[in-house]
Amino acid sequence: MTIEPARIRVLKEGDPEAKGRYVLYLLQQANRSRFNPALELAIDEANRRGLPVIACFGLLDGSNGFPEANARHYAFLLQGLSDAARGLAERGVGFVLRKASPAEIAIDLAKDAALLVLDRGYLAIQKRWYGEIVNGVETRIVQVEGDVVVPVEVASNKHEHAARTLRPKIRRQLEDFLNPLAHRKVSHAAGDMHWKGAIDLSDPDKVLAGMTLDRSVPPVKRFRGGESEARKSLKAYLAGPFAQYGAGRGKPEAGAASHMSPYLHFGQISPVEIALAVRAAKAGTAEDKDAYIEELVVRRELAMNHVHYTRHYDRYEDAVPDWARKTLAEQAGDRRDPVYTEEDLAEGRTHDEGWNAAMAEMRETGFMHNHLRMYWGKKILHWSKTPEEGFARTLRLNNRYFLDGRDPNSFTNVAWVYGLHDRPWARRPIFGTVRYQSENSLRKIDLKAYMADVERLCKAEKN
Repeated sequence: MTIEPARIRVLKEGDPEAKGRYVLYLLQQANRSRFNPALELAIDEANRRGLPVIACFGLLDGSNGFPEANARHYAFLLQGLSDAARGLAERGVGFVLRKASPAEIAIDLAKDAALLVLDRGYLAIQKRWYGEIVNGVETRIVQVEGDVVVPVEVASNKHEHAARTLRPKIRRQLEDFLNPLAHRKVSHAAGDMHWKGAIDLSDPDKVLAGMTLDRSVPPVKRFRGGESEARKSLKAYLAGPFAQYGAGRGKPEAGAASHMSPYLHFGQISPVEIALAVRAAKAGTAEDKDAYIEELVVRRELAMNHVHYTRHYDRYEDAVPDWARKTLAEQAGDRRDPVYTEEDLAEGRTHDEGWNAAMAEMRETGFMHNHLRMYWGKKILHWSKTPEEGFARTLRLNNRYFLDGRDPNSFTNVAWVYGLHDRPWARRPIFGTVRYQSENSLRKIDLKAYMADVERLCKAEKN
């Protein structure tokens, strides 16, 4: 299939027939060798010009590391890049990894490129890289939006109030963008090109060991990065647990979650690929499939909408709506008992056994079920001295321990705890009219079964 034109935009005009040694693709958001429209466009353009394709990645390290990223995140990232490098080589696409910012490596390698192709993310740091690249490169630059189903600005030209306002806009256009993507044949293989400062990714653990980064949060055994792992996991999920998705998705002990979020965060699998596989699955009812597409597309892309149209999405005063900040401020003098330190929270030292178990799963394995993420966040608001403190703590813990932390979903879900994409509810102490979740919400799940699962998972991480 052709790449939908709405996914493509020109960031910098330039000679469309410019000469060069290769077509360059900055593989920064979409860390995969297949079902990647930016890569396929680069191959199309390279084939037309009679040139090879070179993909590159800038690895942030040391004082210039990605904000809040630690050994857990980098291990998963490097595993994925190693897998992508193998897949690219099999297709005849070259790959260069350097310790540099994405902008630095793209600007340098673009000097010999006939065309520069970018994929697209929505975080402020990614937008800054794109700006630096546009200012630093003379070559024509084309960007391809391939890590959402419906391109963000096509779906909506403004910040959406809630899922109910974005949903009809997404649904109207969904079928236009749920298309298979043909894998092009590379006409001119890159061959053995040698690059100054290139890092050998054949042993990602060795690369990780040579980096200067926060090692206080270790890699996990529960999940391994890479598009091959993502597809294997998705296939197994759709053949089994998915059949229970509709009935079990709100129950962490039911095992109905797909665990695709870390792979989506690192761009190791396409949301379009997942959606098409879900639709084609033999297991599951039409209701199961529709419910999954709602989470994958509408809810996930609501998060993209939020960070794209909110300049300071990581700040309480900008991310949380006015009505919610007002009602929380009105309750600021309410007595909070207990109040826990951030260390207490991180170590799971609270009076709430269910909350402690959720925190242990997150801390030790990098994952927590969506149903519990909301409860987890609401209790931090409850146990913090001020809503501003609670917001900052929730975001720090989220970004530190979750494999899919520092994601548009992370920033959006934390702000949701404080009223984003929601409406006023009955007034309560501390929360005002912001939605409250009590310990009673844990009665909807088999807490003993969940706690036993967490104990098993945590023990596996330590063995």
